[in-house]
Amino acid sequence: MSDTDVLRAWLVLLRTPGLGWAALRERLRAGDILAALQGLRRSPDGLGEDARTWLRHPNEARLAEDLAWLAVPGHRLLCCTDADFPPLLEHVAQPPAALFVAGDAALLLHPQVAIVGARGATAGGLAQARRFAGALVQAGFVVTSGLADGVDGAAHAAALHAGGSTVAVVGTGPDRVYPRKHQALAQAIASDGALVSEFPPGTPPRADHFPRRNRLIAGLSLGALVIEAGLKSGSLITARLAGEQGREVFALPGSVHNPLARGCHRLIREGVRLVEEPAELVEVLAPAARALGVELAARLADASSHDIASPTGTSQADPDRECLREALGHDPATLDELATRTGLAPAALASMLLMLELEGQVESLPGNRYQRLVMV
Repeated sequence: MSDTDVLRAWLVLLRTPGLGWAALRERLRAGDILAALQGLRRSPDGLGEDARTWLRHPNEARLAEDLAWLAVPGHRLLCCTDADFPPLLEHVAQPPAALFVAGDAALLLHPQVAIVGARGATAGGLAQARRFAGALVQAGFVVTSGLADGVDGAAHAAALHAGGSTVAVVGTGPDRVYPRKHQALAQAIASDGALVSEFPPGTPPRADHFPRRNRLIAGLSLGALVIEAGLKSGSLITARLAGEQGREVFALPGSVHNPLARGCHRLIREGVRLVEEPAELVEVLAPAARALGVELAARLADASSHDIASPTGTSQADPDRECLREALGHDPATLDELATRTGLAPAALASMLLMLELEGQVESLPGNRYQRLVMV
């Protein structure tokens, strides 16, 4: 079984028409991804003719394009069977089976705060998005949003400008940028943060993709902040989903004369936390961030001690950790450089690096780089 065989099986199933995430995850409980694919080919119960045809004769050109995208340094298919799959996503409605990631997949395990709001935000709203995003990354949080116009774009850009990290969850394939005006911003996020999609490469923007994107923005984050939203804003969907998932939801009040403040005011009337300063948000979320760090450290330590293999077949046992120790230096190195030095897959390296970071031995830097803080 080669790495390519495993990736190809994932891609075939992820592209199977009508095969939902819940059905795929159920198949994975009975075996690995290759067994799931073979089982569906033998018994495609409940699937339509298009799905049955695809399973028998998948489009090899399309799969080759997917594999070519994944072969680019910094690109990854993060699967629900990976030890470093974000645990918070297990609590969302219809958790994804896999995510396409361009950038630093380890950021998805860090404490995140969603900043969302109006596409046509006012100058004041954009200024507030920049203020909160800059303060949050300086407090150690990752800022997560949806790469949309307005508040989303301002929050992403401010997080990067402040030297922090940001995650963009998109409603297209990972190779598409919507809106197109954010091409440069998307490239900067992939370089110094992470661009994430549950849709395979080549997927165009569709209206029904964005509520699905919103559930992931809410699910990845410990809390969601709404800055300017009309009464029909999609940001209110993100806020509702965050609340349903047990996350903290915050809203910034505005002028009674501003139509884009009405959605925030309604949230506040419904019991969402009114927030005026970034420090208030940090104070509320700090305990959850610490708890997440403890949970992740235990989870990754358990994965290492039990010699769990990633879906690409790479072991995460102690000898691999020793190999990483030898490869780490005091000069910053990218994940790809460490993969070259160690011969380990990025999926395994990301788990071990996060564990070392939680232990205070490694620091993650912008540009998907890591450096040693002490002798490890």
